[in-house]
Amino acid sequence: MVSFSPHAMLLAMALMIALPSTNAFTTIRPQQMAASFPRTHNPSLAKSTNPSITNRLQLPPLPLPTMTTTTTTTTIQKMSTWDDFGYDDDDEFLDSGVDSDFVAADENDDASVKAAAGGSLEAPEVEYDGPVIDVPQGSQLDLDEETVQGVLAACRQEIGTMFGYQAENRGVGITGGVDFVDLDGPTVVLHLKGRFWHQRPTVLQRVGSYLTARIPEIVDVVVEDEWELTDEANDLAI
Repeated sequence: MVSFSPHAMLLAMALMIALPSTNAFTTIRPQQMAASFPRTHNPSLAKSTNPSITNRLQLPPLPLPTMTTTTTTTTIQKMSTWDDFGYDDDDEFLDSGVDSDFVAADENDDASVKAAAGGSLEAPEVEYDGPVIDVPQGSQLDLDEETVQGVLAACRQEIGTMFGYQAENRGVGITGGVDFVDLDGPTVVLHLKGRFWHQRPTVLQRVGSYLTARIPEIVDVVVEDEWELTDEANDLAI
């Protein structure tokens, strides 16, 4: 039997008291170490299984491009064909008559009645006896005296309700006419005569529009005497 000295036994007992229990050296597993630390969660680094969170992480849809439609409207203006041209209502003029022996028909009378009444009045004299140049508006006729005369002859027919060349018009007191006077460069000079239902400046404007729509080189259409455009000139005409 091994025996220990009292000194050795005291040393052994001191070591046993100083050394910690073997439980202090218990092995700590990784899972336990991880559990001891607080966990953090970053939605941007992990895929969420929550549908509401997933929807919030989706980008909004891109807006559809806006299409703009531009509409261009082209307006084409055409000069009147005079198809709807008619008489002005002037009862005072009808009552006055052209001369003391003339009895005017009413504007609502039949055409034959108007023509019968107008037969007692002479038609305005026309000195031009050349060809009638009847072409549509927009034509490109040359500017010369013969062409102006021919187009003016067609004008007398097409807007004939303004003039007294037809017996039916003379039957209600219209005896007015238009004559060519001169061609002064690009300016056409005309002469108004007789009595019109319309204002004489209006008559000149209509004739001028007809001519320039077919002879574009015409710059202006005037009368030889400005007095011809007055109401006095119209009232004194027969």
